[in-house]
Amino acid sequence: MNLYEYQARELLESFGVPTAQGRVATTPAEAREAAEAFGGTVVVKAQVHTGGRGKAGGVKVVHSPEEAENAAAKILGMDIKGHTVHKVMVAQGVDIAEEYYFSLLLDRTNRSYLALCSTEGGVDIETLAEEHPDKLARVSVDPLVGVDEAKAREIADSAGFTGDVAYRVVPVLQKLWRAYHDSDATLVEVNPLVRTAGGEILALDAKVTLDANAEFRHNDYPDPDQSDGDAGELEAIAREHDLNYVKLDGSVGVIGNGAGLVMASLDVVAAAGKLYGNQKPANFLDIGGGASQEVMETSLKLVLSDRQVRSVFINVFGGITACDVVAKGIVGALAVLGRDANVPIVVRLDGNNVDEGRRILSDFQHPLVTVMGSMDAAAHRAAALAQAH
Repeated sequence: MNLYEYQARELLESFGVPTAQGRVATTPAEAREAAEAFGGTVVVKAQVHTGGRGKAGGVKVVHSPEEAENAAAKILGMDIKGHTVHKVMVAQGVDIAEEYYFSLLLDRTNRSYLALCSTEGGVDIETLAEEHPDKLARVSVDPLVGVDEAKAREIADSAGFTGDVAYRVVPVLQKLWRAYHDSDATLVEVNPLVRTAGGEILALDAKVTLDANAEFRHNDYPDPDQSDGDAGELEAIAREHDLNYVKLDGSVGVIGNGAGLVMASLDVVAAAGKLYGNQKPANFLDIGGGASQEVMETSLKLVLSDRQVRSVFINVFGGITACDVVAKGIVGALAVLGRDANVPIVVRLDGNNVDEGRRILSDFQHPLVTVMGSMDAAAHRAAALAQAH
């Protein structure tokens, strides 16, 4: 359950994390009123479940209520990577001296939590991790202990905070841990965490993901309000059918069974896509252990509903559900979808009863379907078809 930025700010604030004031506006007039209440410089920010808002024109720094109204008028209704902006947050301007980065997330491999922290915030953290890994501290957090004062100091020291700044950062990290732990979050990311000219530490922009499996423990969970355009609608449809779907910004639809296999599929598509016009995965879709005709039909329809998709990569390893059952599901789904299936589909099957599964697809002779023997070859074919389509 992903929260909008304004919801994340409210959640952090409820745990004592210092934040800048903000108000939600659904009309330009409301944005003007918020700017008048704050006075001075404010930031008008699109509220959508995706990154890259600034690059898309969804974040504007303005200096008067009139400018705030005009900025909101331009941002509201904007399409950002398939997400339609229905709300903006008007945040009070802050005199920033330095920007930092901090996040807490699950470390499934080591069965613990992981804290990431850097004295260089406000930038793409993936780029920072790749180009300057030494500037991003990674500190394991024991779930039974959490981020107490000693662990917060360890994180601050590892990231390079010193002196008075470290003294001020440590209690904020402890409050962020409390927000993460007590709300059953799987991710709390603050970028940037800033030091103001007056020395105050503030969480300016937060991303929070709550574990929907723990919703029964939280009467205070905010309304996720997920429908913000095509992406939000697709994710809502997936939840209705118990499918694990995440919209991404690419052209190759990805369907697989098992989160690990789907993640591997995303990686090979991204790597292959660099050779074919920089094609990227359009989504994460894990159909789980079953791949019946109904599941395949829903999954294909879901992926094909994304206007950015120009090819589909189906990557299935037959285990409990055999490959012939998967193949029959694909055949049945395409028969039902008819003309709604209008982009090339590359299928890679392996595992239980793979030969029969491949035979079924071969005999089907659908003009859009290509069967490949390996995951890498299938990813290359899907990327090439996306570039050509």
